[in-house]
Amino acid sequence: MAGCCGHDAKFDGVSDDYKRRLWIVIALNATMFFVEMTAGHLAKSQALQADALDFAGDALTYGISLAVIGASLRARTNAALFKGVSLLLMGLWVFGSTVYRVFYTGVPTAEIMGVVGFLALLTNLASVMLLVRYKDGDANVRSVWLCSRNDAIGNVAVMFAALGVWGTATGWPDLIVATIMAGLFLSSASQILRQALEERREMTQQEHEAV
Repeated sequence: MAGCCGHDAKFDGVSDDYKRRLWIVIALNATMFFVEMTAGHLAKSQALQADALDFAGDALTYGISLAVIGASLRARTNAALFKGVSLLLMGLWVFGSTVYRVFYTGVPTAEIMGVVGFLALLTNLASVMLLVRYKDGDANVRSVWLCSRNDAIGNVAVMFAALGVWGTATGWPDLIVATIMAGLFLSSASQILRQALEERREMTQQEHEAV
């Protein structure tokens, strides 16, 4: 989780290669949202649905990231702040819905969880490989990397949840993993918001000095 706040010059996404990679990642995430949300409903898996929601959030925030590339620092920090708040709300929703599901007695279908979790993992590993060379940048670029990394971690966790559900014949492993993923969303939201606010302070200071 090494940050990039210590760098004097931060990559702002102005690169044709980066934009092409981002378009591919957007398409991958949008596709997997529909696949995983459908599978999550069929399998009655909270972890799969939480991961599907993460795919949807990523596709949206990547689109925002793409839209503000080359824009002013203010526009880019505003986009990063929006994405940070979105991740925060997503984490709170997953945590709340998981607490609700504690009182639900249905057991998820481990086989569907495992197969779809593996497919999602392959998708996210492809995204991570596409974006890893651009993992250090401003808050806008950094948020893209964190979201992709979160997805890969989340897919590994879903597969462990599937194994746990299969081994225990209970839904507790699924709920535990969903809670961990909610914590990951909240942690990433904190990192993005902190860096964006720091960049906003630096921008404000420079504007005051220029007056």
